[in-house]
Order: sequence, then structure tokens, then C-alpha cells
Amino acid sequence: MSAAYLSISDQDLATHVKEIASDKYMGRLPTGPGEQLMLDYLTTNFKKYGFQPGNGDSFLQPVDLVEIVASEDQVLTLGNKKYQFRKDMVMGTSRTSELEKLKNSELVFVGYGINAPEYNWNDYANVDMKGKTAVILVNDPGFESGDDSKFQGKTMTYYGRWTYKYEEASRQGAAGAIIIHETAPASYGWSVVENSWTGPQYGLWKDDGNKSRVAVEGWIQRNVAVELFNQAGLDFETYKKQAMKKPTAVNLSGLKASVVVNSKVKKSTSYNFIATLPGAKRPDEHIIYTAHWDHIGFDDTKKGDKIYNGAHDNATGIAGLLELGQAFSILKNRPDRSITVLAVTAEEQGLLGSKFYAENPIIPLNKSVANINMDSLNILGKVKEVAVQGLGKSELDNYLTVAAAKQNRTLIKGKNPSAGYYYRSDHFNFAKVGVPALYAGNGETPVDEKTAKYSKKMKLVVRGCYHQPCDEYRRNWDLTGAQQDVQLFFDIGYSLSTNEDWPKWSKTSEFQRSK
Repeated sequence: MSAAYLSISDQDLATHVKEIASDKYMGRLPTGPGEQLMLDYLTTNFKKYGFQPGNGDSFLQPVDLVEIVASEDQVLTLGNKKYQFRKDMVMGTSRTSELEKLKNSELVFVGYGINAPEYNWNDYANVDMKGKTAVILVNDPGFESGDDSKFQGKTMTYYGRWTYKYEEASRQGAAGAIIIHETAPASYGWSVVENSWTGPQYGLWKDDGNKSRVAVEGWIQRNVAVELFNQAGLDFETYKKQAMKKPTAVNLSGLKASVVVNSKVKKSTSYNFIATLPGAKRPDEHIIYTAHWDHIGFDDTKKGDKIYNGAHDNATGIAGLLELGQAFSILKNRPDRSITVLAVTAEEQGLLGSKFYAENPIIPLNKSVANINMDSLNILGKVKEVAVQGLGKSELDNYLTVAAAKQNRTLIKGKNPSAGYYYRSDHFNFAKVGVPALYAGNGETPVDEKTAKYSKKMKLVVRGCYHQPCDEYRRNWDLTGAQQDVQLFFDIGYSLSTNEDWPKWSKTSEFQRSK
């Protein structure tokens, strides 16, 4: 194993990242001009590594998407005030419809918009939301209060995610759902909303036109929410603090919302890439490595650099997949279990490629031993720890502990658990269907002073580049930390592929395997 382990190099990672994040891939938008280049690059390399097509005789799994592009001439009326697209708000629809609207829809503040019986919490209790629009705080009640008795305190649960907020408002029969953006609880600034929720938006194609979703969903800036509450004769901060303490629903004094969302709708097909190195003894049992190949494309309305190259997010993860494939291919003895790599599409649009795969698995779930996911690998050099999102959720942590010890590293909780990172990448869809899933990497303490100085400088260079055109490959990146992490993931996969263990979820985890 040592030769394969050592074959994973920072130079090779850099070569792949430089290629995948180059301008010719045009930001790797699903169904965009860079998709075929991306799929060809993966196919060429994994064929070279001796991997076989993972979906019958094909390396591809078609994912039927609907592309919805909302017109930017929207005006949102809240009470007697009008708000502008991008500057104040972003509205859209998940329905496959060219016209959706709110017309004098009564506004109801529903706190965090959560219905969670296990936490004895229901912001919608005794509220008839039919025809009304929910105004919702982002994150969980415990985030800003710091009250550990509320959900999981500052650690975000899935109830804090924007995806859940829209889903629950839809289940409640609402006509619209508007999330109030605040940078700290969202864990990103308004520019991320402006860039990520405008232009082409994708969903999985549904024959019913996705009519179960609210007609209109979107975001407003915090100052818009403050003005809305003022119109209602209420104080935003007062009701926000109340919502942290107990389930809250308040009619906003009969104020109403109106907006017209005209959209261009197009059905399209993108692809997950799947390749397998068959196991020698139990080829029907698979260790599945994932990373998303997509990013958010390009924006012709921008001045200057128009391409969102997505070098860190997530050309690094795809480079990790490629290095893992190369490493497993040079083993003298083929592992007992199969090694499968899955590069998924449309992660940036709500984990859609992995969601489709989890709902339509090529490998039976009860033959999927574990999932190891890579998203935005370490670009800051070697570190002394391994940060684990969702530390303690499964026995995969035990494998990671052993692998990390070989590198003289220890496990720590992932930074900023309030951001809910365990629920924000593709492993989450495996977890939801019971497959133990690991999401780890990076760390906090540089291994030496030289690395510390580099790390401090590079953090300043890339600060603010998340989902921005400046997320580009830089030749002075130190990818030895990424190399460390990919070697860890190889070690874990190799161990699982040469034994008969089936890792389990911890008893305290919200996920369990059903087999």
C-alpha cells in the first residue's frame, strides 16, 4: 500500500486543479459549455487508471434537470414599499412554470420556520398558512442565543438550512417563503445570495411541475425585514429574540406581499460520472468516494472577469478523486471490495446530483459500505489536526483516527459548526438514506512557522472568493495539506476495502442504516 499512498502528490493535484479550473471550462455550469470537457477529462483519466464504467457499460448517469431563469425585472412589494431585485431581494420559483406570483399574500413571521417534534418545537402551530407568505429567520434558535438547550446550540441542524425552510413552508401550504438574510447566521454575505440565487437555477425534473413547492421563494436583506416590521408597528429585534426562546408566529398587521416572477423554463440533462475498480473477492460491496464537478458558470452582465472558475470549490475535490483513482490503480493486489468514484453534478444548485443518485442508486444502498466526500480541499499547507464535520456521527471516525495518527494528526470538530457544513455537501444525501458518510479535512494549526506565515497571507488573498470570479487556481498554492487529506481518505478506503466491517452510525446520530 505504501507506494500507492505515496503516489498521491501535491504536484499532481495542482496539475488537475489548474486544468479543471481553467477558463476553457467556463465555470463548469451543469449543461453548460464546460460539462462535456469535464466529463471527457474524467473518462480519459479513469480509463487510464483501469476503472470500469460504473453504470452498466457507461461512465455516466443521466440526471434530468429543469433550468429556471427568473427575469430580473422583478419588483417585490411588501406593505407599501417596493424593493429591487439583487439590491434588496432575490425572488424565484422552484416550480417549472413561466409565471408564478404572489398577489396581496398576507405576511406571517414564523420565527425560524421549523416544525420539529423531537425538539418539541413548531413555529407553525395553530397557523393556517394557505395563501400566505412565511417570513423566516435563517439558522436555528440556538445560534445567536447560545442556548445549548435549544436544538444543538450553535451547531446548526438541518432545520437551520435554507433548503429545509422552503420545504417546510411548502408542506404547510404557504403561497410564498421569504428568508431574512443575515451574514452571521447564514455564514455568508449577501453577495453569495446575489450570485448563487440569480441566473440559471436548477431542480430535478418532476412530471407534476413541482407544484408541491410554494409558488415564490426567495431572500430579503436584513434592513428590508426591519422596515417591514416597522410598517407593522413591530420591532424586528424584539420578535427575533422571542423566536430564539420559543416557537413564534406573528401576523404582520395585515401587510401583504406581491411580486410577479416571469421565468424561462428549460428541461435539460446533466450527468453524474461514475467509475468502479472491481473488488477481487466481494465486488458487489463498494466504498464510494464523491466530489462535485460543477460550479456556477459565468455571468455576462459582470464587468471584467466573468467566469466563476471554482478552483477551490471544487476543482480541488475532483483532483482528489483523480489522485485516489490513480493510487488504487497501482496497488499490486486488488482490494477485496470495489472502489467507486462518483463525481456528481449540480451540487451548487442544492446537492441535486447526489440527491438524484441517492434516490436512484446504481449500487444498492445495502451494498454501499461507506461514503467519503471531498469538497474544497486544503490550500493552506500542512496542519496538525483533521477537522471533522459531524464528529461523532459514525464509526468512520475510528478509521480516520487511525489514519490521522500515522500523520501525527489528531481529530477536532469542524470549524464553525453553526454554518451546518455537514448538511451542505453531497455526503448528506448518502447520510439521509443510511449510508455512513465522512466529511473531513483541513485543520487549524500549521505544522511550522513557515507554513503559518504562508497560511496567514493566503487567507487574505482568497478571502471573499467563495462563489466569486476570484476563486481561481494560484500557482503559489501549497497543496501539501490537500495531499495529506487525500492520503488519509485513501488509507480509510483501503482499510475498508480489505476487511469485512460495516461501519455503523452512532446511537446519537439522526441517521441510521436500514438493512
